[in-house]
Amino acid sequence: MKLDRIDIKILHQLQKNGRITNVELAELVNLSPSPCLMRVKKLQAEGYIEGYTAQINVSKLGQTLTVFTEVTLKNHRQVDFARFLAAAKKIEQLLECHLVSGGYDYMLKFVTSGIGEYQEIMEKLTDMDIGIDKYFSYVVLKSPIVRAHMPLTTLFQV
Repeated sequence: MKLDRIDIKILHQLQKNGRITNVELAELVNLSPSPCLMRVKKLQAEGYIEGYTAQINVSKLGQTLTVFTEVTLKNHRQVDFARFLAAAKKIEQLLECHLVSGGYDYMLKFVTSGIGEYQEIMEKLTDMDIGIDKYFSYVVLKSPIVRAHMPLTTLFQV
């Protein structure tokens, strides 16, 4: 399925407000409600829309610690990457895992209840013998900019 500018506008609006009504969405993308709904259903069926979630203000629930961690593996064979990822996928506090270029292999983002929980996770990972050579931790002090959506209309020239 090739997306046009209206499809991109629909995706842009839905990522900003997944609870928007079809009528409101149709107005924002200059369609009538019926064709707009058909496009949304097609975008869902084609996998462009993977789901809808609530954005939770975690700070209202209690204190948390966010840590970015650079991980370097000892070896760089496919089996080494696969073994590391299999273990990483099991960690619920791991929100993001990115294979990156540069001086290390992975950039991880953890959210934990505190430094003690983060330390336990990292000790467990290093004790598992899953190929970690070294890691560096960066504790987040403040996050002045966090966006929940991407600039689709800018990225895809709509």
